[in-house]
Amino acid sequence: MKMGKRIAEARRERGMTQEELADRVGVSFQAVSTWERDENVPDTKHLKVLSEVLGISLDSLMSENSRSWTLREKLFDETHMYTYVKTRAQSLSLRQTLAALPLVRAQHKGQLRDGPGSVPYIVHPLTMACHALAMGIEEDDVLAALLLHDVVEDTGAALEALPVGKTVREAVRLVSYNSYPEPKEQIKPLYYENIGRNPLACLVKCIDRCCNLSTMAMGFSREKMVTYVEQTEEYLLPLLAVVKNEPRWNNAAWLLQYQITSLLETCKRLL
Repeated sequence: MKMGKRIAEARRERGMTQEELADRVGVSFQAVSTWERDENVPDTKHLKVLSEVLGISLDSLMSENSRSWTLREKLFDETHMYTYVKTRAQSLSLRQTLAALPLVRAQHKGQLRDGPGSVPYIVHPLTMACHALAMGIEEDDVLAALLLHDVVEDTGAALEALPVGKTVREAVRLVSYNSYPEPKEQIKPLYYENIGRNPLACLVKCIDRCCNLSTMAMGFSREKMVTYVEQTEEYLLPLLAVVKNEPRWNNAAWLLQYQITSLLETCKRLL
């Protein structure tokens, strides 16, 4: 595949117009158009910026042997996941989970995940709940906290109004950056230190990070992916040790450690 086609495909996968890509790279949209038609090639100074903006390596951008893959915007259907979690919660009489499901759907309505296309945000918490169930975790506190983990930070829902008990509210509070008055980057060490004192919050954050690592190539720039990998090693791996110390979550901790560390090692080699 020629470079122009790879640029065009990567741009469309990220939901960008030629004008938007041109603005990010610092050229005219006519320049982008000629690149994509293979009438011209980007200057050396623009290749690195293109690589970062489009989230693909320079080798992939320039190689004539680059493959053309069929890419999926999302891995699972949110309607099926919602029904699955609801059915399991009903069979297990999980009161908090059943109350959380419609609230999460309503609060995240209209929100989209970062990345190409239009993936509804609710795919994320539902994937996390399904992930927990697949690992054999059927606790009401866990599933409710996973479903609600972003509603306070991302939708403005009031913590005290959540239809759950104190244990779940505390876990949601701990994983919500807006529980702190300072900017996110300033309080990151304290944020993770406080989460580390609460095993449920640790489990929620680890499943959240595992999900985000699995899908970051869909919406992260290369620079953000590098930062995310570094921060995961620094802050998330210690939380896994807390989860592992909980006997009821020991099997889940092993799976999460395998999933997270294998994703990290794969990303480090590709990045």
